[in-house]
Amino acid sequence: MVRPDNRYSRFIAWLKVLLPVSALALLSMMFLISKSVDPTTSLSYARVNLDELTGEQRIDSPRFSSVTEDGAAITFSARSAVPEPEQTNIFSADGLAARIETPDGGAVDINASHAIIDGNANKVDLSGGVTLVTSTNYHIATDGLSTAMDATDARTVGPVEADGPMGHLTAGQAEITRQGEGSDTYLLVFKGGVKLIYDPQTEGKYK
Repeated sequence: MVRPDNRYSRFIAWLKVLLPVSALALLSMMFLISKSVDPTTSLSYARVNLDELTGEQRIDSPRFSSVTEDGAAITFSARSAVPEPEQTNIFSADGLAARIETPDGGAVDINASHAIIDGNANKVDLSGGVTLVTSTNYHIATDGLSTAMDATDARTVGPVEADGPMGHLTAGQAEITRQGEGSDTYLLVFKGGVKLIYDPQTEGKYK
């Protein structure tokens, strides 16, 4: 009796040989290709990125508020803030905005390009161009300003230019402070070579 030619059986037998050989060839090609990549280079890039992520401790859109001993409410906000290296509770901030609301109903809005927030000394030093707008309609511009966080006390660190109800004013310094101990009155004071260009038309403009 002649056995029929089982083509299917022979095909399966060939696959049992070819498939393992093909797999070995593919694995060999993968190892050869992987040798063209320098693993030390990849690791160095990974370390650089990791250092940048762990080293940068920027705070986006920080905001905090407090009430001073004399009852004024102070609010600070910034575009971003970064802790000063090797100094605790001190931050460098960009795009800072502050608002001081005094118990007598007055208010001052302050904006600055840059600021150093010193939590140890309870003060904020603003620089890079500072503007103040008071509820009494004075618009003040100066290079720098120092303000306390625990008391109503803000003082410019240089000359000022101001526009208000009486006209245009220049002075060596301006300060916002309490009139006296226990007083509920707060004053905006210009001093140091004050010059006023009186313009009666501005009285109606700023009312």
